[in-house]
Amino acid sequence: MTFFANIKNFAADESGAVTVDWVVLTAAIVGLGIAVVASVRTGTEDIAGKISDSLESAVVVDLGTIMGGTPD
Repeated sequence: MTFFANIKNFAADESGAVTVDWVVLTAAIVGLGIAVVASVRTGTEDIAGKISDSLESAVVVDLGTIMGGTPD
């Protein structure tokens, strides 16, 4: 084969095109996943903070106090 025939065959070969498509598709999916995590993170941190504050301010009452008797 001549040099130009090799270049023509290389240009016509599409065996790597599917790999490139999958790489681009995978990169898009990963990018969307990162965007979703970034957008949900703030709301999750706010709710976690509210739950933490609520648990810290909660009062634990002895069961005997609730029932009106003294614990054994």
